[in-house]
Amino acid sequence: MNSAIIRFYFDYESPNAYLAWKQLPQLADKYGASIEPVPVLYAGLLEAHGQLGPGELPAKGRWMRKNFLRKAALLQIPLNPPAFFPFNPLLALRMSLLPLEATMRRALIDALFQAVWVRGLHVSDTTVVEHLANELGLAGGALVAQAELPETKVRLRQQTDDAIARGIFGVPSMEVRDELFWGYDDFPYLELFLAGKDPLSPAEPRKWSTIQPSSVRRRFRSRTEGA
Repeated sequence: MNSAIIRFYFDYESPNAYLAWKQLPQLADKYGASIEPVPVLYAGLLEAHGQLGPGELPAKGRWMRKNFLRKAALLQIPLNPPAFFPFNPLLALRMSLLPLEATMRRALIDALFQAVWVRGLHVSDTTVVEHLANELGLAGGALVAQAELPETKVRLRQQTDDAIARGIFGVPSMEVRDELFWGYDDFPYLELFLAGKDPLSPAEPRKWSTIQPSSVRRRFRSRTEGA
């Protein structure tokens, strides 16, 4: 599947988005695909779909913490606790959608991910974000000012709304054509799709179209089942 475009939906609050971002370039290069980074507000996705974040479910949060630490260890990717969590990612997200040259934009996104998940820096702080941009040879002060413009704020909201309309419910999400892959754990299926070896036939999902895919709470019990 040459010339495929991988739309990568992300928020800096997600450690799995960080892991996926570190691995995605190698996978894209292997299949001649390009990456289109799409920053979105994860909290907006959760709200739109009536979901709770992992940290709002203590049992899931405890499991997820070990899950992403195991993945980082296997991948030999540095991963450290963030300075603040949860934190406000808006400034970093807005910086990430500014119209920079593609290579520099990827470098800025990488620097912001590293700042959160390796360097323990607070990317809600304008001084920190300005310094990160300066380290890359960018005009950090000008970029921060541009990120705070009303039109930039509107663009992030619009990108998040567009993602919701396209069926994006979490981060990281990778969209190739009309196929959606969610989470770093979906990389094996993403690779099969890019290789033209998707094990899922187009007809198979249609057979399940009338079946509710999620678990539904049982609202009624028979008398023999007790209260």
